Amino acid sequence: MDADALLPLVARGDQKAFEELYGLVSGPVYGLVRRVLRDPAQSEEVVQEVLLELWRTAARYDPARGSALSWILTLAHRRAVDRVRSARAASDREQRVAQRAETPAFDQVAEEVEGSLEREWVRRCLERLTDLQHQAVTLAYYDGYTYREVARRLSVPLGTVKTRMRDGLLRLRDCLGAAA
Repeated sequence: MDADALLPLVARGDQKAFEELYGLVSGPVYGLVRRVLRDPAQSEEVVQEVLLELWRTAARYDPARGSALSWILTLAHRRAVDRVRSARAASDREQRVAQRAETPAFDQVAEEVEGSLEREWVRRCLERLTDLQHQAVTLAYYDGYTYREVARRLSVPLGTVKTRMRDGLLRLRDCLGAAA
């Protein structure tokens, strides 16, 4: 019997018909899958998947749309292409992970040196402020006081603290801008 006669019997659960169909189509299915995948072990796996799918879905075969062998080979080709796409996607994922792993690690020494240099520039620029500006900026930015609290600690009006802060911060900006 040929595949066109065997497939309807397989659709009804006939195991003997499936054995005969298996013997008839396993060679052409393996050849097609092997041409797509090139790897013998994967080709064998895909052939098993295709033939299992054939057993489960034989009832879906429509003789009006083509021969049974064409339908079976189409199933095999689709499954083989899916395997190639899956392998390619996995490879792409692995490459992306590897590229992320190649990202330079955090260089703690360079960060510490850079931070130390920045602190030194800030310290030098703070030294260029007047004593009154230096006091106000230090209390506000290093000790965490509000402008109102700075005014109380220095016993000066709030407006005076705001003026000292503004002038001191402008001088710091100019000094640090020159340092950059």
